[in-house]
Amino acid sequence: MAQSITSKRAPVSGTAVGPGRSRGTKRKPFLLDLYSTALGKKYVMAVTGIMMIGFVVFHMVGNLKMFIGAEDFNHYGEFLRELLVPIAPRTVVLWIMRVGLLAATLLHIHSAYGLTVINHRARAVKYQSPRDYQVANFASRTMRWSGIIVTLFVLWHLADLTWGTTNAVGTEGTFVRGDPYGNLVRSFERVPVSLFYIVANIALGIHLFHGVWSLFQSLGINNPRFNAWRRHLAVGIASLVVVGNVSFPVAVLAGVVG
Repeated sequence: MAQSITSKRAPVSGTAVGPGRSRGTKRKPFLLDLYSTALGKKYVMAVTGIMMIGFVVFHMVGNLKMFIGAEDFNHYGEFLRELLVPIAPRTVVLWIMRVGLLAATLLHIHSAYGLTVINHRARAVKYQSPRDYQVANFASRTMRWSGIIVTLFVLWHLADLTWGTTNAVGTEGTFVRGDPYGNLVRSFERVPVSLFYIVANIALGIHLFHGVWSLFQSLGINNPRFNAWRRHLAVGIASLVVVGNVSFPVAVLAGVVG
């Protein structure tokens, strides 16, 4: 007789269940159980992606104060350190935001790696329409490399303009805490640093384009009727960030800011 209808079927798709789950395994807490699936990892990637996109956009907009002058730019830096003072001690809120952003970044990277492992173990599932794939083709194929470039850039950016350990390398000046304008100008006066900044932001733009495009798909919003405005939104955010960020080193090298 054929297999009993009461027997349990194994999952039909490797994309539905993450690695390590087997019959009889002790049930995990709900959130961890959800995160062990491909769907859960996609949600985490989408939510953390939104957090990082928001940070990148607001960070760029705030840095535009550089074009107003040193006083306004330094005042903006002090404003960030004074957030919610005296309710919270000075710089505490800023550090909470930094830790939250770091956690979001690590979760984003971990979920991306987990999805890669799951997809490699699973059969190919073409959930994209041909048009959808063509639009995001180049950006999706370069996501790994653009992500690596952006990660290296963020580490340099922190060492250069937050910790100050590399800010004075190759210059005659020194890193001055409380003078973000001077530190920024001194950093971008070094041509190799400005070129690296420009290349890294182009990579960031490519990463943002695919990130904005695909986060709707990760959240289940993937209707052909929305593809046009999804594309416009992805291009708009990526272009805004790239043009804004690249304008800083270009302005310093051109002598507009200094």
